[in-house]
Amino acid sequence: QVQLVESGGGLVQAGGSLRLSCAASGSIFRFNMGWYRQAPGQQRVMVASIMADGNTHYADTMKGRFTISRDSAKNTVYLQMNNLKPEDTAVYYCNFWPTALASWGQGTQVTVSS
Repeated sequence: QVQLVESGGGLVQAGGSLRLSCAASGSIFRFNMGWYRQAPGQQRVMVASIMADGNTHYADTMKGRFTISRDSAKNTVYLQMNNLKPEDTAVYYCNFWPTALASWGQGTQVTVSS
């Protein structure tokens, strides 16, 4: 089973930027991938997804601020997050999309201060 390891989170002020990375232990270039996040006390939700053909989709609140991309040669998926808001504070995870085929990793914590 492919393992996914997220990194790149941290503490940032509102309006700042972060770039998250998701490294896969195996080939993922034929699969649709997604970034998800889970805020305290809330359910995990999809943030952005990227198809095997490169098409992307975003949750409404992320449009224009977040950009998902992938490097198939490196088996890595990225999430560039700009103009971060306090409500973006959450643990961010990556997984296959729309079905999370891999076990959930530890995620990477993103904290946005006001």
